[in-house]
Amino acid sequence: MTGMSEQMRIRFVLIRGGTSKALFLRRHELPADPVLRDRVILELFGSPDARQIDGLGGADLLTSKLAIIGATDTTDADLAYTFGQVSITESLISYDMNCGNISAAVGAYAVDEGLVEPVEDRAHVRIYNTNTGRVLLAEVPVVGGLAAVAGDFHMDGVPGTGAPILLDYQHTAGGATGALLPTGHERDTLTVPELSATVEVSFVDIGNLCVFFSAKAAGMTGLEDSRTLTGDQIVAVKAIQYAAARKLGIPTGGLVPIPVAVAVPASYTAYGSGSLVGSDQISLLARVVGGRPLAMHKAYPGTAGVCTAVAARIPGTVVAEVSAPSDGDTLTVGHPSGTMPIWARVRGTAGDLVVERAAYARTARRLAEGYAFVRRSTWQG
Repeated sequence: MTGMSEQMRIRFVLIRGGTSKALFLRRHELPADPVLRDRVILELFGSPDARQIDGLGGADLLTSKLAIIGATDTTDADLAYTFGQVSITESLISYDMNCGNISAAVGAYAVDEGLVEPVEDRAHVRIYNTNTGRVLLAEVPVVGGLAAVAGDFHMDGVPGTGAPILLDYQHTAGGATGALLPTGHERDTLTVPELSATVEVSFVDIGNLCVFFSAKAAGMTGLEDSRTLTGDQIVAVKAIQYAAARKLGIPTGGLVPIPVAVAVPASYTAYGSGSLVGSDQISLLARVVGGRPLAMHKAYPGTAGVCTAVAARIPGTVVAEVSAPSDGDTLTVGHPSGTMPIWARVRGTAGDLVVERAAYARTARRLAEGYAFVRRSTWQG
């Protein structure tokens, strides 16, 4: 690193992955001390500040994301990747979950940075995610030795089309809790004092740990988006998430379990595009109200997507109950910005479940690279 008067510079890459954007940093170029490292990262993003005006953050849950890339000791992976959700309102970076959108960007980054060798027009990237302690697989199309950008794959929530990156999470089951079904049951009953009610939920742990519940339990219809979600509904979701965390014996107030409200298919107008999503185009309605502070996800997180699809393949879960019957592996989630197809296959019974497929496609594009600056006083602590 080179000093420039009162500031120091650090190399970065900005990549859009799916419906999110992240700053990519190399682990060995950051301070080794975790507290000092996070202080530097918060300044890079301009947090805490609602506009992140003094940093590179995008002032939105989906654009205040971090990927730290480093070497891995395991022979099963090509690199180690740590995801961080950088708070906009607090001096806090959450490392308790992975991000499926940014996982696609990690695949593209690995190709562009020469961390893997493509074979003809494809690169297979084995990514060790430190957040979950699991390896996920990315298949990246390649043009001229770099991650392909142009293509005809469209994903709702992102303008235009791009080259599809296939992500497979079949080997990530139990990353947070050690089991695909953390409680050993397809569904559990939670006592939620704040709602003066009991709520039927399903805990599933693949990609990320999620808790699924009927939208009605939070006073929702399943058709809400970020404009129509009410404060009372957010309070209800938070109460369910906290009760779910207590049930699992994990700290409340974290990003996991990701709360997912589900409902039977219904028609609605997609957020942003204004296009009509017909009930016959989707397998179910699903809404993620997550982050810190809790807010409606404008689209649908990739890791929650694979978790949702796998849950739908397990008879007796809350998700299976509301999902329309389907042939083959494809399940289509109806989310605020449109639809998300996911491919999932599960065999066995509750005591012996094997996930044979848990995959989806995302596009990614390198947006910027160069040096960002932080105050020398911040770096030196």
